[in-house]
Amino acid sequence: MVMDKGLSLRQAEDLISVAADKVDFLKLGFGTSLFTPDLAAKVKLYREAGMDVYCGGTLFEAFLVRNSLDDYLKFIDDMGIGCLEISDGSMVIDHDYKCELIQRLSKDFKVLSEVGSKEEGILISPAKWIRMMRNELDAGSVKVIAEARESGTVGIYRPNGSAHTQLIRKILANVALEDILWEAPKKAQQVWFIKQFGANVNLGNIGPADVIPLECLRVGLRGDTFFHFLPEELKQGVQPVDEEA
Repeated sequence: MVMDKGLSLRQAEDLISVAADKVDFLKLGFGTSLFTPDLAAKVKLYREAGMDVYCGGTLFEAFLVRNSLDDYLKFIDDMGIGCLEISDGSMVIDHDYKCELIQRLSKDFKVLSEVGSKEEGILISPAKWIRMMRNELDAGSVKVIAEARESGTVGIYRPNGSAHTQLIRKILANVALEDILWEAPKKAQQVWFIKQFGANVNLGNIGPADVIPLECLRVGLRGDTFFHFLPEELKQGVQPVDEEA
């Protein structure tokens, strides 16, 4: 999942020209879709390139807290957006109600739901992460998104950006890897997930300029993962070095 924070039509065309086959979901970050000129035209470009487009969960929450969900649905429908994110990262939403929304809206839209808070210092127990993820998948989410924010310092990560390893392991003991989209905006986070869970792990909040570099990480064509994907017989007598850039 790639985050578009206000790309122009020309920039969107450039992204499509080099990375369309590598992007499954295109997120119009937080509330940027309200201020982006020619949004419907850009959405059309992305969808014709095979990407599912949706607005960031913050925009959904901004409409919901104002009791304007119908206006939100009309807005995304008018823009030609057939996918949406249901989140509660900025405000508290009763979880039963959140699951009701997922169940209802998944009849007309492809729904992704996000689990985890955007606030630093708010800790959610592994049992609660697991319960929420499973309930939301059962309600109709095609993927559950593990929150990290654009900064990569909350949710599944510690304030320094390192992964909450024990939390992630506990989640994966109860929720299928293919059902989770891990937000991983930083290269070190992308490397960690690829090394732990393989080249095809679902990663999100990827910058447009980072799609091709990420693809290199996925196949061992950057120093960070070069030896990870090298056959054992080829590693003999070769000393690995750390990549600086």
